[in-house]
Amino acid sequence: MAKTPSRIRVGVGGWTYEPWRDNFYPKGWPHSRELEYAAGKLSAIEINGTYYSTQKRESFAKWRDETPDGFVFSLKASRYATNRKLLATAGESIERFVGSGIAELGPKLGPVVWQFMPTKRFEAEDFEAFLALLPKEVEGVALRHVMDVRHASFKTPEFLALVRKHKAATVFTDSDDYPSFADLSADFVYARLMRAEAERPTGYAAQALDQWAQAASTWAGGGEPAELPRIADKPSPAKPRDVFIYFINGAKERAPAAAMALIERL
Repeated sequence: MAKTPSRIRVGVGGWTYEPWRDNFYPKGWPHSRELEYAAGKLSAIEINGTYYSTQKRESFAKWRDETPDGFVFSLKASRYATNRKLLATAGESIERFVGSGIAELGPKLGPVVWQFMPTKRFEAEDFEAFLALLPKEVEGVALRHVMDVRHASFKTPEFLALVRKHKAATVFTDSDDYPSFADLSADFVYARLMRAEAERPTGYAAQALDQWAQAASTWAGGGEPAELPRIADKPSPAKPRDVFIYFINGAKERAPAAAMALIERL
């Protein structure tokens, strides 16, 4: 596993992507060992497949065993829990996802990402009902929840107060397409960076990577990067935090190179 400060994890979305077989995985590398290789270069992976379909318990155990100690998987929770008119009715879908075997990951289980449609607006009562449904643990494994909200109506102090009350994090999305705010609401930070450019070998300019390395270190040390947008005027109480940074979108073929370049800076 790539060496990063103990509180910081850096990675990409998934590990199976055809273009990576030209610019990340060695030529001829067995497809069945791609996770093994990726876990040797990165310190985290966000799994997207769990959003679309239920995975087998045996799969989670296999992924756990194919990765080194200290490696972390973030999981996108089932879309059946979040893509609905009334979030308060999601209890059964939440239970089905949480009980599908994710606990097999053990200490390698990172935050669970609950991603909402770009058309889903903030409705305080319904959203709090959803937050109240999220369990704090499963089969003895603690759960950390992070909200990936994608409608501008969530950029309000009322939403921030709710996630802080329930100790859930919000995704900081570095993108022009979705609401982007870096207010902290939990004991960890979750950032999805979506501006990779195909013409840059590392996806991002050196200066941008330097800035993200500084931001990650600031978050981990308990501070808040002053240059990032926030809803609230006052920063959160200073305390060390775990940090998860994923290069997710934009020129996806550059994501591993961007992640490795950031790890090198850290």
